[in-house]
Amino acid sequence: MKWIRERDALIAQTLAFVQSVSGKKDDVRQLDTATVAAVVTTESVSVQTVTVAFEAKQADPPPQATPPPRPLPARPPRMAGDFRSEMEARIANFRKHQERFEREREEYCAATLSRLRAAIRDPSLRPDK
Repeated sequence: MKWIRERDALIAQTLAFVQSVSGKKDDVRQLDTATVAAVVTTESVSVQTVTVAFEAKQADPPPQATPPPRPLPARPPRMAGDFRSEMEARIANFRKHQERFEREREEYCAATLSRLRAAIRDPSLRPDK
């Protein structure tokens, strides 16, 4: 039963995370799936047990707060003319792509129609059924 092993691994990861968040480094122990399987004897873990364990960990004094991360440098403001020229360039590029696609469709359609007309005129060009 693979899902039981996955559940036990998730419980072990959760317990290790709670211990690391609580700041206790002296009694932190690595839990593997065999240890969790020995501790977990039933199919479900009581939410009350987990809550009590978590609240007991919260009773400890919190670890020293780390300084807040430095804010990312702000982007320089764009000039109105720069924005406008960039948009015009993008629109022109888009139009070029659309014109190319339309030209390719027209060429494909013309080639297909010419093959069809040739097949109608010459029965030897028709594919065998």
